Amino acid sequence: MEAIWHTALAAAIAFAVTAGMGPLIIPLLTRLKFGQNIRDDGPKRHMAKAGTPTMGGVMIITGVMVATFIMAGSELKALTAVLVMIALAAIGFWDDYIKVVLKRSLGLRAREKLGLQLLIGLLFGLALIYYFDRGSQILIPFSGYSLDLMAGGYILFLIVVLVSSSNAVNLTDGLDGLAAGVTVFVSLAYAIIAWLTGHPEIMTFAGALCGACLAFLIYNHYPARVFMGDTGSMALGGAVAAMAALTGTELILILVGLVYVIETLSVVLQVISFQITRRRLFLMAPLHHHFELKGWSEQKVVRAFWLGGLASAVLGIISLKALW
Repeated sequence: MEAIWHTALAAAIAFAVTAGMGPLIIPLLTRLKFGQNIRDDGPKRHMAKAGTPTMGGVMIITGVMVATFIMAGSELKALTAVLVMIALAAIGFWDDYIKVVLKRSLGLRAREKLGLQLLIGLLFGLALIYYFDRGSQILIPFSGYSLDLMAGGYILFLIVVLVSSSNAVNLTDGLDGLAAGVTVFVSLAYAIIAWLTGHPEIMTFAGALCGACLAFLIYNHYPARVFMGDTGSMALGGAVAAMAALTGTELILILVGLVYVIETLSVVLQVISFQITRRRLFLMAPLHHHFELKGWSEQKVVRAFWLGGLASAVLGIISLKALW
């Protein structure tokens, strides 16, 4: 019961901090002219979003940090999750700064971004294996069994998980409230998973992440008054990957974050299809834009993907039934 109380309180603190920052951060971003640039090749209705304040992810990050420090400040694993989140947020902030402030539309070069993500994944993996003595086992969904990758194999695997997660959430963040809403369900699922796997400190961190994302939706739901930018989406991806790694449930993340996975796969398949056949599988990728171009309203697409996020979160929890 104590872990549940700590988690609920962390969620409440993160919610209050994030919500309270809105009236301060949004006018500041507007005054600094940190406005969103809209791609010319995107859905035309998105052109109306041009200039909306971005880099609002600092609100989520601050809320999670404050709540975690208050409720789990002595827990090294929770603080490590915060550190991974901040490290990925720093990459996103740098990318946003180049695009928004320096007006270089493509931001960080792909190899620069990937190189930094690889470095963070390597350092995180080394810390897990040699400092936290985490071991190299990962849980196999629905089976109750673990697969031992050995130290070197696990570190390589974790790097893939971290890079994939941070970029997948970044791709998902394309509509008002989409990434933040899906992450609410992912973090809720991980609060339960952390409880099932005996990691109360990660349960607290997951609660903080859930509360911060819920508060951010106050300002980010359609029509959005602020966007999280790469600062926020990369941070969320790092936070999600950290929760999976610290609970030993990296493979379960594929189920819990199935919306992220599908969004990423839609981009990969689109590129492969065009390279091979010169035809596109979707009207536009990531997948949420395909449904927009099919005539769905933005709100309908987001609600559908939120339902998908809820269903996949439940599926991920069910996959751990052997631990119940």
